Amino acid sequence: MGKYGFTIDNLVSVELVTANGEVVQASKKDNSELFWGLRGGGGNFGIATSFEFQLRQVGPTVHGGRIVYPVTVAKDMFRFYRDLTIDAEDELAVIAGLTHMPDGLGTKLAVMLVGHCGAPVSAVAALEPIKNFGSPIVDELGPIDYCNLNQMLDPGVPKLDLYYWKACFIDELSDDVIDVLDEQFACCPSPKSKLLIEHFHGAAVCPDPSATAYPHRNAGYSILIIAQWLAADHIEKNIAWAKETYDRLMPYSRNAAYSNYMDDDETMTRVKQAYGENFYRLQKLKNQYDPTNLFHRNQNIPPS
Repeated sequence: MGKYGFTIDNLVSVELVTANGEVVQASKKDNSELFWGLRGGGGNFGIATSFEFQLRQVGPTVHGGRIVYPVTVAKDMFRFYRDLTIDAEDELAVIAGLTHMPDGLGTKLAVMLVGHCGAPVSAVAALEPIKNFGSPIVDELGPIDYCNLNQMLDPGVPKLDLYYWKACFIDELSDDVIDVLDEQFACCPSPKSKLLIEHFHGAAVCPDPSATAYPHRNAGYSILIIAQWLAADHIEKNIAWAKETYDRLMPYSRNAAYSNYMDDDETMTRVKQAYGENFYRLQKLKNQYDPTNLFHRNQNIPPS
């Protein structure tokens, strides 16, 4: 994200089937207003049958991987992560989080997942302070196939597990926020749940908020709360934990939402927060392309 922006920033064109069955092309040249709305507006306007993207040369070998610490150093790791990301170069992407050992026994861990897509010399220099922090119990940082790095989180979110996600944006990873994350993870009811922090910077935050339907172009962080469990009779306590964590983070969060991480019980107020000042422009598009709200099983933008 830091080097090349979001997926929507690299989208060139879309073939779309609209609610009335019409097949249209959307790009900066064709149906440009629809193309604007598709870059962040989700499935509110039709069914995409093809995408064209601007490709970027990355890899095949990049630098990065996983570095793991005992959960007892979580606060120190988050403070290190805060200092690391304040002035991070565009080529460096780091996710920090609290998770569990994948053996199902509930051993809590503090983790950073690192990727650097720049020149090897720059990457080694950027990774050095991370490798020198603390006393990791696992250090896998180094040259890695880009595809393998891109799939590193996949085993932690298997199909057939039960999930409930919530998320929020924060401008600053303050000590108070760190305290909330540490305390909430300590009382997590499932040995599979996670708290993750993503850093938004560089090319991802350069465009004007009105350049695409997705408006949140502020440097800062996204905190993702993943309640994850197996037993159906554990639903209530795991959802309650996710909501409690979210509520405790609200005093420190921006009045904003990331539509990809919204759950299916969000209010219209929250949907409007996802699109900010762009919401009413998106609603005009909805009136044009889906006035009966056929496409409503999403972070819905209703017709006016």
